[in-house]
Amino acid sequence: MPRRLAWLDVFTSRALAGNGLAVVHDADDLDDATMLAFARETNLAETTFVQTATADGADYRNRIFMPTGELPFAGHPSLGTAVAVAHARGDREARYVQQTGAGLQPVEVDLPNGGFVARASMLQEPAVFGEELEPEPVLSALGLAAADAHPELPVQVVSTGIAQVIVPVRDAGALDRVAPDAAALEALLERTGTTVAYLAHCEPEREVAAARSFFIQGPLAREDPGTGSAAGPLCAYLHARTGAARVDVEQGVHMGRPCLLRCEAGERVRVGGDVTLVSVGELLL
Repeated sequence: MPRRLAWLDVFTSRALAGNGLAVVHDADDLDDATMLAFARETNLAETTFVQTATADGADYRNRIFMPTGELPFAGHPSLGTAVAVAHARGDREARYVQQTGAGLQPVEVDLPNGGFVARASMLQEPAVFGEELEPEPVLSALGLAAADAHPELPVQVVSTGIAQVIVPVRDAGALDRVAPDAAALEALLERTGTTVAYLAHCEPEREVAAARSFFIQGPLAREDPGTGSAAGPLCAYLHARTGAARVDVEQGVHMGRPCLLRCEAGERVRVGGDVTLVSVGELLL
């Protein structure tokens, strides 16, 4: 049967920038193999499928697929899906609770009547601080030298729903020199049980950071334009180590897909930004 299909760009107010997302509605009867196959068809970092909630207190279930498999949680797919749901329901303002493999996350949407640019934010899961890692092998996997490590902020595994490797660097120029070694990066992510390595040049006194995010797809290291599930851990990390109450993260600049992720610290980190609806159609599956 035809299903509503929305295409959105997340963490941007401009179409054809930010982090792209495809959202399939009314997906209760799609099996996992079909959802994975369609995620491979879009070849986006993530594609989501809206299903009826199975948990008390949730408004809908959000299934999130990379081309390589399902994720329990992700940032830009959570915000983009909430905006797609609001647009489909005709809600100008909405407070939803989404169900993911990581739990229940409150999501807020402000969608001006008749507009295609929304503002969305979500409360991620409580921060969990994992192991600190030796900086040299991590930086080496990303094509950088030990001297690029930040002198005061260590490399650490942090999760606000899904674990990521937070890699602070000494200066912004290091972000220009990144050249990931796919095999070494894959080994790092597998060993630490993480999804991405998140390099960031942080200026906590100004509450800003610039970041790049890398993950493995097949034999290749791929870059993600805007990673809400890593910006949240970065915000929690900076709050714990520097006291910064918020951070605005620029990401995707090196890809020509600029993103701005707005993060606020608290008992649960809030991550938000603009979301632009690009197209709406039908999926004939």
